[in-house]
Amino acid sequence: MSSSPSSVSSLILKQGARRSKGLEVIRNNILAAKIMGDIMKTTLGPRAMRKMIVETFEVTVTSDGRTVLEKVNIQHPTAKIIAESSKWTDIVVGDGTTTVAVLAASLLERAQELIDKGVHPTTIVDGYLDAGVKAEAILDELVQRVDPEDRKAFIKIATTAIETKIDSRDTPVLAKIVVDAVFQVTSKTGDTFLVDKEALNVVKKWGLSLASSELVQGMAIWREPTSHTMPKRVEDATIALINRPFEIRKTVISPEIRISSPEQMKAFTDEEHRMLMSMVEKIVSVGANVVVCSQGLDDYTQIKLGRLGILAVRRARDDDMKKLSKALGARIVNEIETLAPDDLGHAKLVETRRLELENWLFFEGCRDPKAVTLLIRGGTSRVVDEAERAVNDAIMATKDVIEGPVVVVGGGAVEAEIAQRIRGWGKSLHGRKQLVAMKFAEAIECIPMALAQSAGMPEIDTLTELRAKHSDGGKWVGIDAISGKVSDMSARGVLEPYVVKLQVLKSAVETAAMILRIDGLVISPKKAPKPRHTSMTPGEGNPLSIPTRNFPNV
Repeated sequence: MSSSPSSVSSLILKQGARRSKGLEVIRNNILAAKIMGDIMKTTLGPRAMRKMIVETFEVTVTSDGRTVLEKVNIQHPTAKIIAESSKWTDIVVGDGTTTVAVLAASLLERAQELIDKGVHPTTIVDGYLDAGVKAEAILDELVQRVDPEDRKAFIKIATTAIETKIDSRDTPVLAKIVVDAVFQVTSKTGDTFLVDKEALNVVKKWGLSLASSELVQGMAIWREPTSHTMPKRVEDATIALINRPFEIRKTVISPEIRISSPEQMKAFTDEEHRMLMSMVEKIVSVGANVVVCSQGLDDYTQIKLGRLGILAVRRARDDDMKKLSKALGARIVNEIETLAPDDLGHAKLVETRRLELENWLFFEGCRDPKAVTLLIRGGTSRVVDEAERAVNDAIMATKDVIEGPVVVVGGGAVEAEIAQRIRGWGKSLHGRKQLVAMKFAEAIECIPMALAQSAGMPEIDTLTELRAKHSDGGKWVGIDAISGKVSDMSARGVLEPYVVKLQVLKSAVETAAMILRIDGLVISPKKAPKPRHTSMTPGEGNPLSIPTRNFPNV
């Protein structure tokens, strides 16, 4: 007597496991992807809508795709695959999180239409991969080169990144700050440019407005003078960076000192003070009037430094010490005895300022600083949080183009042109391959359509006008969400990094292909907890009793 598939599965899989297969799994996966796309697509563009994510003790309001994916507790495995692909795109190129999710969902939604017409998923996957290669080739033809030292072009790139998250009226201020900051930490070797992103210190503080944000030509750290006797402001500062305790070091072993008289106690204390005073004298002898110490600072030393008019801070973070070294041109010293005048950094002004409810120490007017601080202001903490996300996106976009100086036109113009050319290419194909190519072209148009939807433009009329202008050779025509019109986005100055567009295209196509190949789903139950020991014997009245099961021989 033959066994049914379900009975055989129960012998192979863990008890309680659920199994699905075939088109049912594919349709469920596509539905999950479509829901993900619907959630994310309205966060695209300068007129993007925001999502409010409510957690137990926190409310987040944002249009940043990565933040949405990180904050939302995603359960469906297919949605998790899309979310992971989106996050990795952001890690690799610094942007494109939302676009990956929206494009992958659109590709899968069009695949569902083909499946309903009897096209096998494998045929769709092959067609999508071929169309993806063709789309990458078309994208390569649409790039524009940028001079790595052209600040005006980079302000356009930064503006495009920032406009998707904050009010366009405040964009010019932030865009200029970002470009100036990134250029400050860019080095050139031959014809190669390299941006030291780790040298950019982004500080966000509510209060005032976004337009009050500023670029500090130096550093701002969350520290203040260790003693009230020390100056709060030092001009023409010479700064020593010390990476050791400014106090008597403790020995590895625990020594025992026996003191039997007040004279011995005084001698012991005098020797400690002499050692500490020698450290202070070393600071004075090299000409330092500001000391930043990464470890402790003895009370006696604080008093002496304060009386000498030297500003000192203690327990500075390692990251701040490294950035201060780059900003000030100073060397971090591990032994005070080796400190020399050449190790000191310089700043025109070192000053304590109040930001929100905290005191911060500003180092300004540094000589050719290789680390700078972007101070982002805003009326509320949530506005500042969103501005910080916008600034980080703009930093990455600027960095991407400086290191690889090619861009593409934004506003959905590139996607519309790729869709137009894919249709022309698809006409040369035959049979089901042609159907797949046409659906791929439709899927790519989801990006300009999402921009139009966020801007409140009529979708059908907009799509018709967009296709007509691209058919007439208007390859830079896209969605101007600010004015709500279909227009030339190149003339508008909407530019995006080529590497972001390329990575988005690759990630979305590969993610859609992976999901379409899934035709089986096994949900395994969680491991049951071990029963606690009990003196009761299994049987009637025992709540921990596990009934004996007779399993058939396999």
